[in-house]
Amino acid sequence: MTAGLWQHWVLPGIWITVQLTLYSAALATAVAFGVGMARTHGSRLVRFLAGFYTEVFRGTSSLVLMFWIFFVLPQLAGWALVPMWAAVLALGLSYGAYGAEIVRGALNSVASAQREAGVALSFTPWQRMRLILLPQAVPEMIPPFSNLLVELLKGTALVSLLGIGDVSFAAYLVRLATTESAQIYSITLVVYFVLAFLFTRGMRALERRAKAGIGQRPEPRTGLTARLGLRRQAATAPVTKSAGGGA
Repeated sequence: MTAGLWQHWVLPGIWITVQLTLYSAALATAVAFGVGMARTHGSRLVRFLAGFYTEVFRGTSSLVLMFWIFFVLPQLAGWALVPMWAAVLALGLSYGAYGAEIVRGALNSVASAQREAGVALSFTPWQRMRLILLPQAVPEMIPPFSNLLVELLKGTALVSLLGIGDVSFAAYLVRLATTESAQIYSITLVVYFVLAFLFTRGMRALERRAKAGIGQRPEPRTGLTARLGLRRQAATAPVTKSAGGGA
């Protein structure tokens, strides 16, 4: 692959993929928290509407929804979205429905005694949600949200069908120009892997910070990192004499 193709197609494609992922993730997060908290609301109507949204968008193809927003919505509403924002809207609404179930499950996992304590303190429902439930539930949401973020990153490849110049679309154009399929698509796989790795590392750091904020200790290290840590502790530990030893 020539330097010109890399500079003019692949690098801009990576940046567009990152933008799509971040914008869609921001919308999906807002939808997930709004709908997920509504799923635990005291009103039956609110729970029904939130559940209806979840079932509709969770059971709808993201690709078909993207086409519907881009091609059908302009005919109904009289205005059109640019492909970038049509893709962000479709991905954010779809993955937000999955995230809503994560939020609902995490909120329901908080011990009922915590809710009763908030009632005993005469907290309003919003105060109980903000001060008691969410601080304990958010750290439990982050690992599944991390998986959902990686799925969203890979789902951005669908936008290439709208002609958006993401990594997948750039790889397709470069392949047409050079016919080097093996090299191009191997590089594309590596690009997605690196982006996913960076996103998951960021989510792990966010999880540690969220747990530290409520006084939870981080999960114990495993594997090679743990063994190296134990060896380092053993090497730096002071040597003590046994009770029967000499002076």
